[in-house]
Amino acid sequence: MACETLILNGRVVTGDGSTVHTRGSVRVRGRTIVQVAEGQLAAAAGSLVIDADGYTIIPGIINAHAHGCVHGPSMPSGSKPFRSSDVDYFRNRHLLSGTSTLLNVCGLALADEIDDVTRNNHPLDIHITSAHTPSNLRAALAIDGAGLRDRHHAATIETMISAGVRALGEAGGGQTLGGGAQDYRFIPDAIFALTGIRLSPKWARSLKEAVLGRTLDGKDAAPTELIEALLAECGLLSIMSVQDLVELITKTVMPPVALSLRGLDEIAAASAHYGLPGIFHHALPTARTLLNLAVRYPSARIVAAHANHPSFRPDECVASARELKKRGVVIDVSTLDCITTRWRNDATNIDLLVREGLVDTLSTDFAGGDWDSILAAINRMVQREQTTLPCAIALATGNVARIFPEFAGDRGILAPGKRADVAIVESHNLARVRHLMINGRFAVWNGARSDKIPKNP
Repeated sequence: MACETLILNGRVVTGDGSTVHTRGSVRVRGRTIVQVAEGQLAAAAGSLVIDADGYTIIPGIINAHAHGCVHGPSMPSGSKPFRSSDVDYFRNRHLLSGTSTLLNVCGLALADEIDDVTRNNHPLDIHITSAHTPSNLRAALAIDGAGLRDRHHAATIETMISAGVRALGEAGGGQTLGGGAQDYRFIPDAIFALTGIRLSPKWARSLKEAVLGRTLDGKDAAPTELIEALLAECGLLSIMSVQDLVELITKTVMPPVALSLRGLDEIAAASAHYGLPGIFHHALPTARTLLNLAVRYPSARIVAAHANHPSFRPDECVASARELKKRGVVIDVSTLDCITTRWRNDATNIDLLVREGLVDTLSTDFAGGDWDSILAAINRMVQREQTTLPCAIALATGNVARIFPEFAGDRGILAPGKRADVAIVESHNLARVRHLMINGRFAVWNGARSDKIPKNP
């Protein structure tokens, strides 16, 4: 007989966006949820019984937009893989924050690079996407491509689907479309190589937007005098001229942009053809392109990633989200470093989109490794009464399962017959994870990673 776990006396939020049992129970048998009810269920002989008084019981978090959690080429730039120790660190951060399922959207890794054969598999259920189209591969090479080998270039959407991939993208990225990765990596690296001075990401973003404009087309580029003043303020004017900066920024940011925009079209076409969800880099420079793709490919399953992107002003992000939703596009927001870290970004856009009821899903993205947890964002939403508790939980559980049924349709809801991915979190601070069950086994126990089913506490 399969082992049974009974979780009692907790507030149960099922993940369907509406159902809350104020004092409920969840029964798990083997790898499956078999009963969810208001009130206290009776324990069978030999069951593991967990008293969740003071805690909230929710589905395991499904993060459908993350990076750095596989051992293949990283980011849409096809950069070299992260060190195995970094991959473990990133995975553990997600796990200990209540995530049970994760979609790594770097897009150019292969299925056999999810896990490192020299290490034990991680308890996180990790999936990958594919962006293996001609323009996306060429865009990666135009900015970096150091992690790409012949077999990555030989891969196609078709071969990746045959290997089990069930989502496409990320089409475009901060590396290839002048976004955040340019601010925290490529522009600071280029300036450091030339001057020996390491700029902060905020300064890099200011200089980039002054030179290229916020949409990268130069239409709202700053006048020479303002660029000169910015150079003086960040300590570079004595080392480089305005013309030097213009040439450096243009050379660093622009080579992959046109290719990457074509890559968005290729992923939209593939999404329409194969019927798979496609994740698209959504920022001010791509907003009009994404809207056009939604019109051109009405059957494509388009997910507008990180719709709270800092390139948008608040009114712009709301207007863009509204227009996209009218055309059936999924609106995803990412925590980035907006919630608690706030090194480069703040919560203005994500707060506004949530309050306006425009958000479908919630993810982390990467933010240079500084992403804040999904449950921290959910806790903020609930504490500030931006949305209801069941709606907030659904953004990272039931909604994600509905939008990505190909790899998450059997989870994301606490209901009989669903896979037993269950998190137990503190009710007064949802970001504190006490226990996390993945596929019927406790991956986190008392806040620490555990691959064992505990004995009765």
